Amino acid sequence: MTKIHSTAVVEKGAQLADSVVIGPYCVVGPDVTLEEGVELVSHVVVAGHTRIGARTRVFPFASLGHPPQDLKFKGEKTTLEIGSGNVIREHVTMNPGTAGGGGVTRIGNNGLYMVGAHVAHDCKVGNNVIMANNATLGGHVEVADFAFLGGLSAVHQFVRIGGHAMIGGMSGIEADVIPYGLVMGDRARLSGLNVVGLKRRGFSRDDIHKLRTAYRLLFAQEGTMAERLDDVASLYQESKPVMDIVSFIRSDSARAICLPKMDHD
Repeated sequence: MTKIHSTAVVEKGAQLADSVVIGPYCVVGPDVTLEEGVELVSHVVVAGHTRIGARTRVFPFASLGHPPQDLKFKGEKTTLEIGSGNVIREHVTMNPGTAGGGGVTRIGNNGLYMVGAHVAHDCKVGNNVIMANNATLGGHVEVADFAFLGGLSAVHQFVRIGGHAMIGGMSGIEADVIPYGLVMGDRARLSGLNVVGLKRRGFSRDDIHKLRTAYRLLFAQEGTMAERLDDVASLYQESKPVMDIVSFIRSDSARAICLPKMDHD
């Protein structure tokens, strides 16, 4: 049974599934859809054409679906789609898409968005993603499954963050981060692999060994990146984690790849 606190404002047209809970002083706009079991704890504002997936819990002062922070936005109909099972903590902001970016900001399932995290317009965020306190995504960023973004990190627009990557706290990310990569720094550099995360998620010793060996080959100083990619792809074509990295680097992107710091840098 849906529960709506007497101080909440739910505008006509909002679609509420069974067992939705809307706490004190929340505001829900007319084009919002809340799926089964969604809870808005209190003082939450959900605006625009926003859909929140089942069992997602949203904490006080989160702002979801208000117009994107893009001067080119002129009020066109765009959407924010949030998946199921997410935890969205206090003061989180998530903006809908823009016409120039495809019109949709999409958040996956089972994520944790800690206090003050920001997801800008046209971002595509995968499943099981964690954004720590005040982590920020610029527009058009892509974050793959199981990525972790440390507190106060900031990701430049159009950057891609690969699956299972770890972004260190207070890092500025200007280039694409390979799957399983570990990056950190004011202007972040690749610092190895997210081995702790791989172990926690049950990757085998053999997978981790192959990733480590492939990493050393990929970022050696001999030859070109294209040559090293071909060598690694030939040696590890049966290893899915290694080929995830190869495919990521080979794919088209608006940004360069985040590289390790070289001795002569």
